[in-house]
Amino acid sequence: MRAHALTRAVLLTLALTACQRAPAPAAPAAEPYDASAGADARRIEADVRFLADDLLEGREAGTRGYDLASLYVAQRLRAIGLRPAGDDGGYYQTVPMLRATRVDGGGRLAIVRDGATTELRFRDDYLPGLNYDNADASVDAPAVFVAQGVVAPELQQDDYAGLDVKGKVAVMFYGAPPRFDNDRRAFYSSTAEKLRAAVERGAVGVVFVHTAEEDERYPWTRVAQGWNKPGMRLRGDDGKGIDTFPQLRVVATTSSASAQALLGGEGRTAAQLFQAAQDGKLKGFALPGTLALAAKTRIEPMQSRNVVAALDGSDTTLARQNIVFTAHLDHMGIGAPVNGDAIYNGALDNALGIAVMLETANRLVHSTDKPKRSLLFVAVTAEERGLLGAEWFAQHPTVPRESLVANINMDMPMLLAPSKDVVPIGLEHSSLQPLVKQAAGDVGVSLSADPSPEEAVFIRSDQYAFIRAGVPAVYLDAGIVAAGDGDPKAAREQFLRQRYHQPNDDVSQPIQYGDAARLARLNARIGQLVADTPQAPAWNAGDFFGDRFAPKAK
Repeated sequence: MRAHALTRAVLLTLALTACQRAPAPAAPAAEPYDASAGADARRIEADVRFLADDLLEGREAGTRGYDLASLYVAQRLRAIGLRPAGDDGGYYQTVPMLRATRVDGGGRLAIVRDGATTELRFRDDYLPGLNYDNADASVDAPAVFVAQGVVAPELQQDDYAGLDVKGKVAVMFYGAPPRFDNDRRAFYSSTAEKLRAAVERGAVGVVFVHTAEEDERYPWTRVAQGWNKPGMRLRGDDGKGIDTFPQLRVVATTSSASAQALLGGEGRTAAQLFQAAQDGKLKGFALPGTLALAAKTRIEPMQSRNVVAALDGSDTTLARQNIVFTAHLDHMGIGAPVNGDAIYNGALDNALGIAVMLETANRLVHSTDKPKRSLLFVAVTAEERGLLGAEWFAQHPTVPRESLVANINMDMPMLLAPSKDVVPIGLEHSSLQPLVKQAAGDVGVSLSADPSPEEAVFIRSDQYAFIRAGVPAVYLDAGIVAAGDGDPKAAREQFLRQRYHQPNDDVSQPIQYGDAARLARLNARIGQLVADTPQAPAWNAGDFFGDRFAPKAK
């Protein structure tokens, strides 16, 4: 920690103790609203500075720092004038989870081939996956390379065709074939979909192999430095993890440098396989010998909480439907020190998103034109651990599930240089598109296409939990067209290379709070238009996500 960390920790403990002892407030009391020029930007900055302060210790889900952050957000929502909409009439919704942590040196990945055993090194060469079902797991079995482990019948793609993985370890690359459109590439690149396909074909283990291209974007050293960070999964009423794939005894990941030992031989090289994946020509094959995998994990129950508040709609009929604004409150907590700093503050990711959501709520509460549909504002937990808070709310909402009609998400707006535009993610999938375009025109901001569609961010933030529940969604990201000094696109790329999930994602960055205030105005206008349109948002005919997830008419 930095200076004064002990004093901050004491104050934090006192604040949380007072919170636990104090009775819940009976009703919200709205604070005076300052609509003067720049007041919105100052409110956003104040929220970011508090939420990204060292006092909150990186806001990791399930920690005291996160609890203090959720207390702060609940009280801000109360002061804005929103009523509590969580469990039991309060502002919080409990999210039950399991936490799993690797045991140092407790894993194994050995290649047994031609009478010789090659042991890969824990952390240097591989990491065992977190096991939420068995604290001490192992498997020794033949292995099959299954390309990228993708089964997409509608695109005539079956990486398992002609291969038998029953009782074996499936070895695969991440990603999906380059010929896939962005939506299907995003969906089939999902780790969960790959594991599900392996389980359906009888595999008992999985090994993911990093490619050289992936190591360039996210070096193995950065992967390995987080070896002792806990992972989390939702916990069911039976105490067991949800979506944990217990049929796979061990799942592991290796560096690209280990690919040759694992996949090379018989005239093949790892470099050739990497290139074949880029060219869309990758094919699977049986591997000689066997793989010995083991993982030791500490598993413990835990819980965190979402913060939920509501603005009731003004129309007697439409008020029964809910539009959900979301932003994740958690970040990475305390981790491996970088230049002496071990607190991963998460200023852009996602204190800024929370602050924009709070200002969006502020504007809508004080609008003279009261929205007809009801609005929910949800600060979700454990996004960094797999969209868990959003998934829990989407599947167990504190309102009738069928009342959820749209999701507007805010996550990590990289506002580091003045811009003229906003990038809407997922706009093309539903009838939200014309409403977002109208709102942008009303606010006076242009819309730009996603500059990095290959990153598949539509399935990588909290809106995806709502999409999986059949709810149309949109996610607004920072613009890329310069509006003065600085290049917002270059600033974005530099942030992703040097600050993303690092301790220096802090308030020392040149955050454009004026642009953040404009983003809040845009979100509020979108919310108003969606709330007032006669028909609830719907998926576009033939849309991939709509066809897969939308509830089927009875």
